[in-house]
Amino acid sequence: MSPQGQNRMSLDSTDFDIHNPGWWRDDAVMQPDARAAYSRLLSQGWTDAARHLYPDKRMYTYWTTENAFRHNKGMRLDFVLLNDPLKSRLARAGVDAAFRGGHKPSDHAPVWVELANQDRQRQAT
Repeated sequence: MSPQGQNRMSLDSTDFDIHNPGWWRDDAVMQPDARAAYSRLLSQGWTDAARHLYPDKRMYTYWTTENAFRHNKGMRLDFVLLNDPLKSRLARAGVDAAFRGGHKPSDHAPVWVELANQDRQRQAT
């Protein structure tokens, strides 16, 4: 665990999450062991927040170069996983790709989730 209580894992969970899987077939982010570990997390009940809300949307969080970013030829390497209580509060999720286009940007864009207030959730049920 990091000091903030967050773990970081970079991988492409499926070929759908990468612009051109053939280019990256031998890279660590596409190895079967890493993908199997991610699948085990999901089978334990964790939910990929963005994919849950947008199962068919291509979204990327990482681009190797500025040119790849401009042409949206990236991969989704960053995830927010939610347990069941948080999944029930999931309101929105996304990627702030605009940060990647900023001055001296990271090659990763921030991913985020918005959770419904517990009180508001209780009122809706």
